[in-house]
Amino acid sequence: MSEVSAAKRLRERGFPVDTGGSVTAWAMGDIVQTYYPGEPALAEDRVNYRFINGFVDVGDLPCRVALWKEVGSRTVELQSDFAVTGLYLPGFNRRVEFSDFWHRPTRLSRWLRTRLVPTVPGSHHFRLSTCGGVHVWVDGVLAARFEPFQRNKESVTEIALPLADHGSEIVVLTEELAERDALWFFELTLLDTTPLRAELPVDVSPDIIGLLKALATDVRPDPMHVCDGRVVLEFGVPVEMDVEVTAQVLPSVHMRGKPPLLDTRGTLKAGERRLTLDGAQFLPDGYHALNLTFSVGETRVARHIAFATFKEAPRDMRRLSLDERKAVALDYMASHGELRAGRAIAALAAGRSVDDAFYEVIGNTLAAIDERRDCSDFVLVPLLWVAACYRDGVPTDLMTAIDRSILNYRYWVDEPGNDVMWFWSENHVLCFHVSQYLAGRLYPDRRFECSGRWGHEQTALAENRLMRWFDSVEVHGLAEWNSAAYYPIDFIGLLALEHLAEGEIRDRARNLLDRLFLMIGFHTLAGVPAGTMGRAYDKELRAGPLTELAPFATVAFGQGWLNDGVAALPMFAAASYSPPAEARDVVDPPVGKAVTAHYVQGHDEAARLVLYKTAAVQLSSTMDGKPGGRGHQQHILDIRFAANPLAKAWVNHPGEDDPWGHQRPSYWAGNGSMPRAAQYGNAALLLYDLGADARLPFTHAYVERSAFDEVILEDNWIIVKSGRGFAALTATRPIVPVETGPGAGIEFRAEGTNVAWYGLVGDGTDADSLQRFRLQLLKTQLELSADGRRAVLQQSDGPLLSLDWTEGLSVDGQPYVFPNRSIDPLIRWADAVSF
Repeated sequence: MSEVSAAKRLRERGFPVDTGGSVTAWAMGDIVQTYYPGEPALAEDRVNYRFINGFVDVGDLPCRVALWKEVGSRTVELQSDFAVTGLYLPGFNRRVEFSDFWHRPTRLSRWLRTRLVPTVPGSHHFRLSTCGGVHVWVDGVLAARFEPFQRNKESVTEIALPLADHGSEIVVLTEELAERDALWFFELTLLDTTPLRAELPVDVSPDIIGLLKALATDVRPDPMHVCDGRVVLEFGVPVEMDVEVTAQVLPSVHMRGKPPLLDTRGTLKAGERRLTLDGAQFLPDGYHALNLTFSVGETRVARHIAFATFKEAPRDMRRLSLDERKAVALDYMASHGELRAGRAIAALAAGRSVDDAFYEVIGNTLAAIDERRDCSDFVLVPLLWVAACYRDGVPTDLMTAIDRSILNYRYWVDEPGNDVMWFWSENHVLCFHVSQYLAGRLYPDRRFECSGRWGHEQTALAENRLMRWFDSVEVHGLAEWNSAAYYPIDFIGLLALEHLAEGEIRDRARNLLDRLFLMIGFHTLAGVPAGTMGRAYDKELRAGPLTELAPFATVAFGQGWLNDGVAALPMFAAASYSPPAEARDVVDPPVGKAVTAHYVQGHDEAARLVLYKTAAVQLSSTMDGKPGGRGHQQHILDIRFAANPLAKAWVNHPGEDDPWGHQRPSYWAGNGSMPRAAQYGNAALLLYDLGADARLPFTHAYVERSAFDEVILEDNWIIVKSGRGFAALTATRPIVPVETGPGAGIEFRAEGTNVAWYGLVGDGTDADSLQRFRLQLLKTQLELSADGRRAVLQQSDGPLLSLDWTEGLSVDGQPYVFPNRSIDPLIRWADAVSF
């Protein structure tokens, strides 16, 4: 048989794997999880108070030291009789990936197998990439062992697998050690020029496998934001047979181990392409990860997606005083808050009696602290608030348990431990230092079990460390600027210090609170705080009103939403702190006026922030940065509108294959490759050079069609209208809407590794404004130089803008000098740009 006909035969059944393609068809066993702490030890204190957005080398923790010791001397025996409990199918990820979050050190392993049938028998070469460790057996013989086990760092090698003419059974053991957030995957990429076929070693018809593959690849919620409680799954095409669908929504990552918030099942009937999930109407408002399993008989495929429930109406409390708004928030959180430590503050401050929910809150909190789970520092601070302010209102048995947990905790890396608590990021450093400071003040004459120190010694150490933290952020600003995920965590520490500390530390905390609220005021539009961020996840970008930061704006400024987030809001509502008047003054620009702000944040000016905001629309961005580098969670460009809290748009380079993934950067949050960025007034430019070997050679815009009054794609412009606000995006490559799968209705792509994007916002004044706006765009031209290193924007009635990869922005041929290189914002008011 000729090589051509053999290649054709490969495509007739199974899953073809061509040169550069990955093997993604596997039968899988269950994930095995084992608590794996290692021996308690001190850790090296690598915190230098120079906070950055990205990976921090923390050294080898005790669990990894134990792993190295075990791996160096072990022999792994082939387990070929494992029960197949699910299939991994091609379609949405070239990696075989099981990344997730574990609060404690956990050994992870999973067995998989497939069958590889070559065009030509013999040795075939693959690139093996992994986070973790991998063993590969071919027809029962160990063919490769690759065990780098570098924490959340991809490692790569090349291997050769001997494949028989009739095909060979491939068995893989993939392993990882989870130290909180864990990237766990392997990728087997064919390097040879002759193709292969991957056949699943299961007795299932190709029709069923093809159907399950299509469902897992194409599934999406319709709509993304559920306002009536009806969660509907949409699929690409009608199914040819009945498919059982199970769906689970687990509690937030901080409440894992509790029962699911949603656990339901339904049948997608033959001929149908939509399925409504029962029970979703009882979910609290929030951005929910949805775990799906599609089953035909005993054949199952899992898929993880997400959606938001958004039923609560906005509140307008602008006529109420701040104290009255705080009382409303306390009452709401005492009844509806997540069962975490902050709810205990809300209940006690609201005068509620101690009930079963209160006991559950304290039990949840003590379990996190006693097990030293990652993020336990976030709940220890509000527990210290309870101990300091409400001791007489807490039952004696609970108070005794609270005292014991506080005295037994590990407060810093210089105290022995074998946990995976994260001590190194900006927000965690603050919360650990605040915990140590307040605990020492509460128990000055008690000995702390882990460190052996007296309480007053803990306070002295923490005070010095807090001074260093303030020294850094008062000079450089915050690496996690504007973050709707992490400002609430900063508030945990800062509000506790403002309320419970004294002297210079209290003053510095209050001053920083004022700065944070000013930045929130800048970036709050119609009750939603959003904009460019130092760290963002999908949930902050897709569901701004549902973040834990949103209720802070609601209470501080009078309009917006409340939700079940209680990380820090109860502390704000229970204390006397009041945001500065300057923050309130920039929240709501008068119609026809625009407020602009320029300032820097982050170490060595990591971010030069620019804001343009009117009553109708807001554009904010981060200028310059580090173009071409690997991104993390930086959200560079953000456009949002006042008329609809979900009407927003942004552009990024996806950081991973899976549209529903949660890496850092993910598909939508952050950038796989950072752009050169600039903003000038109501206009912004992004210049991308993804490199010749870009894993994903395209950039894209997020525009949720259902959130806008109008979305128009014409002459390579995406034009959107929401209320009186307009925006437009264009690129130097053709813009193509994604019509199927998770990107349908939200995604516009521009293929190519060198590309420039341009964004413009403006206000409408009458019914003809949109047409005038469109005519203005016809007179605007965006061009990219032949080498891809310079973008030039020509406007009919505005300056000539040029963005150079090396030199940055020029305006009418003159280099643009950023007007304010201080963390104190330069605030200006002007007439809004109107059409």
